[in-house]
Amino acid sequence: MPIALILFTLGGCSFAPKHVRPAAPVPPRFPGTNPGGATIAAIGWQAFFRDPELQRLIALALANNRDIRVAAARVLEARGAWRIQGAALYPQIDGAVAATRGRTLYNLPGSVATPVDVRSIGVQANAAWEIDFWGRLRNLRDAARWQYLATEEARRGVVTQLIAQVANGYLLEREYQERADLARRTISTREESLRIVRRRYEVGSGSKLDMTQAQALLGQARAALQALEQDQEVNRNALALLVGQPVTLTASDRRFAQITTYLQLPPGLPSDLLTNRPDIVAAERQLLAANANIGAARAAFFPNITLTAGGGIASTSLGDLFSSPTGVWSFAPSLTLPIFNAGRLRANLDVAEARKILAVAEYERAIQIAFRDVADALARRRQLSLQIETTRGVLDALTERARLATLRFDNGRSAYLEVLDAQRDLFDTQQLLVQLRRAEVASGVALYAALGGGFAAQPVFDSDAVATGRTPAP
Repeated sequence: MPIALILFTLGGCSFAPKHVRPAAPVPPRFPGTNPGGATIAAIGWQAFFRDPELQRLIALALANNRDIRVAAARVLEARGAWRIQGAALYPQIDGAVAATRGRTLYNLPGSVATPVDVRSIGVQANAAWEIDFWGRLRNLRDAARWQYLATEEARRGVVTQLIAQVANGYLLEREYQERADLARRTISTREESLRIVRRRYEVGSGSKLDMTQAQALLGQARAALQALEQDQEVNRNALALLVGQPVTLTASDRRFAQITTYLQLPPGLPSDLLTNRPDIVAAERQLLAANANIGAARAAFFPNITLTAGGGIASTSLGDLFSSPTGVWSFAPSLTLPIFNAGRLRANLDVAEARKILAVAEYERAIQIAFRDVADALARRRQLSLQIETTRGVLDALTERARLATLRFDNGRSAYLEVLDAQRDLFDTQQLLVQLRRAEVASGVALYAALGGGFAAQPVFDSDAVATGRTPAP
C-alpha cells in the first residue's frame, strides 16, 4: 500500500466519543400552553419592537455598548486560539542564518598544538512535522473550534440581554413619564381644591383642619412627582450606560393602555430553546469541546511520530557562500512512546472525562433555567392580565367614591378627611394601574428574551469591527 494512503488512513483516526445530545430534563410543553404553535423567537428584534424610538436606542446600544465590545473581543481571542491549534497540524518551516568564528587548538600526535581560526556561515531551512496518526492534534483543534463557537454564542447571549435591558429601560422611561403626567394633573386639581378650601376658610364657611388636610394632600402629590422625577433620572442614566452615550427621549402621548404590540406572544415548544437560546447552544458546544478533549487525552497514550529535516548551504566565508557553497542537509525522524509518567496521562484523561460530566450537567441546567425563565414570563403575563382587570374595577369604584366624597363635602354633609382618603386611594390606584400595564408589556419582552429571540434572519456580527468600535453592529 502506498505510504500516502497509509498516512491518510491513519490520519482519519479519532478517539473522541460520539456526541449524543442529552435528553432535555424538562416537560414537553410550557405550563398553561397548548402543544405546538409558532415561537416568537423566530421574529427579529426590528419586527418585534415596533416603536421607532426604541429601535433607535437598541441600534445605538448594539453599536456602542462596552459589554458587547468585551464579548466581541473574547470571540476574537477564541478564534485566534482555534487558529493556533489548527496550525499544529501542518509542517512548521523556519529559515535560519548562522555564523560562527572562533579559535581552537589543532593537535596531531607527536606534534605541538597549533592554534587554528575557525569560521563558518550558513543558510538553512528547517522543517518539523508531527504526524497526527491518532487524532490528538485534530481533537485539540476541534476543541478550540467548539470553544470559539461557544464564545460566539455567549456574545449572542450578551446582545439578547442587552436588547431586553434597553427595552425594559425604555418602558420604565415611558412609565415614569405617564405617572409623572398623572401626578402633574393631580397636583393641578389639588391646587384648585386647596384654593377653594382656603377661600372657604377665609370667609368663615370652612375649618382650618380642612385647609391643612388639603395642603397635605397637595404635598403628597408633589412628593410623589419628585420621587418619580428622581427615579426617571436614575433610569435615564442606566439607559445611557446601556446605549453608550447620553440619552434624549422625546415626550410621547402614547399610553400603555394603547399598546397592543406585545399582547399575543406564542411561546412555541421547549425544544425551540435548543436552537434559539444562546446559552443552551453555547453549553452544547462546550460539551462538544469536552468530547474532543477526551479524544486528545486518549490519543496521548499512543506513540508520537515527528519528522524533522533541514537543508541549506554553508561556507567558511560570506564571499564564498553563494559562489562555491557546500550543501548540508539532515533528516531525523523520531518516535516517542510513553512508558512511565507517574500516571500523568491517566490523570489527564480522568480530568477530560470529568469535564465532560460537568459539561453535560451544565447543558441540562441551562435547559432547566431557560424553561423556568419562559414559565415565569408566561405566569407573570397571565397574572398581570388578571391584576389589570381587577385594578380597573377598583379604579372605577374609587373614581366614583372620590366624586361622591367631593359632592358630600361640597354640600356640607362630610368632613374633608373623607375627600382626602378618597383622593389618596384614587391617586395610588391610578399609579398602580400604569405600573401593572408597563409590567405586562415588560413580561412580553422577558418572554421574548427567555426564548432567545432577536436573531432570526439577522446577519452575523463583524466581531473585529464591534470589538474595536469601528462600525455599528447590525
